[in-house]
Amino acid sequence: MIKILLLEDDPNLAKSLVKYLQRHNYEVDWVKQGEEAIDLSYDNKYDLYLFDVNVPLVNGIDVLTGLRQAEDRTPTIIISAQIDIDSMTKGFAAGADDYVKKPFDPEELLLRIKAKTMLLKERVTVHSYSLDMTNHEVYHDNILYGMGEVQKSIFVALLRAYPQPASKEVLMESLVTQNDGALRVNIVKLKKETGLGIQAVRGVGYKIL
Repeated sequence: MIKILLLEDDPNLAKSLVKYLQRHNYEVDWVKQGEEAIDLSYDNKYDLYLFDVNVPLVNGIDVLTGLRQAEDRTPTIIISAQIDIDSMTKGFAAGADDYVKKPFDPEELLLRIKAKTMLLKERVTVHSYSLDMTNHEVYHDNILYGMGEVQKSIFVALLRAYPQPASKEVLMESLVTQNDGALRVNIVKLKKETGLGIQAVRGVGYKIL
């Protein structure tokens, strides 16, 4: 399920929006203040941010600026009553992906949310890692994860197979020297590098726990 963080200080709008999005199978966490949004963003993994600009303490633009500086690339839609060029420029400069003016039609917002989260359906997510099925790039907490070619090839095979094990034959294809010892060494390295539990499945191969 797509998980959204909503920053909105208008309780009437927020409650109706949460109910509307939940009816369309989105999971939504709602906060009223910018500092709360920052705290939740560090404690949880979200697929999309919906940020109002004018909220107490830390406004939505400043929240987004801080998240982008922390290399959080989660897609973000700004919702605001301010739609002048200067306000929009600040929003996009902070790292917003879209900008919606209040009052808005919930159906329009839903279309924009679907557009921003459509690519997530083309990803396999395992714990804090995800695999883009179109180009086989690996991401950790939505940030491109750099790996050596062999390690990446093994990791991709494991992610694609999850929660089932990847066969030893498939994993061996990633190796220059194809033997059990070389595979075990690379699995141990991958466990250390990613922090994930990877277990041997007797007679089959390996799986991510």
